[in-house]
This record gives sequence, structure tokens and C-alpha cells, in this order.
Amino acid sequence: MKDALAAPPSDALEHRARVGMWVFLATELMFLGPVFWACLVLRHQAPLAFAQANRLTDIVIGTANTLILLTSSLTMALAVTRARHRAAAGARRMLALTILLGLAFLVLKGVEYHDDWRRGLVPGPGFHAPGVGDQAAAERFFFAYFFATMLHAIHLALGIVLNGVMAARLRMPHDDPDRMARAVEISGLYWHFVDIVWIFLFPLLYLGGRAL
Repeated sequence: MKDALAAPPSDALEHRARVGMWVFLATELMFLGPVFWACLVLRHQAPLAFAQANRLTDIVIGTANTLILLTSSLTMALAVTRARHRAAAGARRMLALTILLGLAFLVLKGVEYHDDWRRGLVPGPGFHAPGVGDQAAAERFFFAYFFATMLHAIHLALGIVLNGVMAARLRMPHDDPDRMARAVEISGLYWHFVDIVWIFLFPLLYLGGRAL
């Protein structure tokens, strides 16, 4: 009896988890903010070199990955909706699609990184950005590009793992459906956050120079 009274209600635990996720996302935003700021400062300091270096990024893969993540936001939202309606099988399918889309993003990102390395665009001793007058500014751009996109890829990989955990838990018939729906919703918050970060990165790192 005492244990039952001492244990926090399930709703309170889920509320704390949701608040905890929002706090985590806020701290992540504070961490990522300086990355965006550094890119904007570089664009202001060396606009021509920024534009020229920007045009060297792979717009085709960047656009494809943007469409992939937008689609994954839809499948994630459908997973949350189906979990709320206690359709565990449907929620699992949508989570599986979300995971596959996330993996497709990472595979394309790996292809893009390999091509960047092959073309000498990785900052370091062998760096060379063809067609860019200010090589130092171009190298700073690509340092920011790799740092920001790799950081995003790490967060996306964590989101894939989190969704995998949710899909596995949905297979457990003893799990409370309402509690599970709230857990999927919390996972969805994180996934949408990662997608939104990319929506800001894409125009900054892929489209900025092409607009000039």
C-alpha cells in the first residue's frame, strides 16, 4: 500500500518525460545556435567566397535529403496518430518507414561526404575549393559545413535508435497503450526537432550562394 502511494502516477511520469524532452531540445538549440551564427558571420565577412564555396555543395543530394526528411516527418506524425488510436501494428509500420527514411538520409550523406573528400573539399592540408578566390574563407565554410551536418547526422542517428526502441516496445502486449502513445509522441518531438534543424541548414549551406 505504501509503495503504491509513494509511486508517482503514470501521467505524472509521462508529463515529466515530456517536459524533460522539451528542456533537452532547448539545450540542444542553445548548442546549435552558435553553429548557425558562425555560418552567418562567415557569410557577412566573406560574402563572395561564401557564395562560391556554397555552390560546391551537392544540391541534388541536399534536395533529396530534404525531401526524405520532410517525408519522414509525415510518417512520424502518422506513427504518433496511430499509437494514440491504439493501432500498435500501424504505428510500428510508420516507425519502420521513418527509420528507413532516416537510414536513407545517412547513406546519401555518406555518399556526399565521400564525393567531397574525393574533390578535396575536406578541410586540412589537401583542401582546395576550385573556383573560389579566397581559399581560407572557403575552408572555414567547409569546416562549418562538415561540423554542422555531422552534428545533425549524429542527432538523426540517435533519433533512429529512439524510434527503434519505440517500435520494439510497441510489440509488447503488456505495455499500457496510452502510456506507449505518449512515449511515441515524445520520440516524435525529438524527430521533428532534428528535421527542423535540417530545414534551417539546407538553405544556409546549399542555397545561399546559388541565390547570388
